[in-house]
Amino acid sequence: MSATKVVEDFIGKWNERDFEGMMSFFQEDAFYHNMPMEPSEGVAAIREGLTPFFGMAEEINWQIFYIADCGDGVVMTERRDDFKINGKWLRLPVMGTFEIKDGKIAKWRDYFDLKDFETQMAAVSS
Repeated sequence: MSATKVVEDFIGKWNERDFEGMMSFFQEDAFYHNMPMEPSEGVAAIREGLTPFFGMAEEINWQIFYIADCGDGVVMTERRDDFKINGKWLRLPVMGTFEIKDGKIAKWRDYFDLKDFETQMAAVSS
């Protein structure tokens, strides 16, 4: 499976709200950094960090606008990650970089505007 297909399928699991399916895409020693928050190392830490996003979202809809396979298993995405929380949509523009090794995610880094996220979280939480 191509690195691009791995990323597309991974995002598909988010949209299906298939948490276990999504988690199965990580190598055991994977690294995840949701910039500018603290990074997570290892699948257990990643699970702990991602569980709240699934728990609070009634619906999830990640849209890929651009995807680029850079070679050597590196895939870059420009996306919008939408989470429906309390009947309201949080819509977050994201740039993501994935490093795929042996068909699994070895490293994943997402870049977004923290202030925008915090403002939207306050709006959907009220």
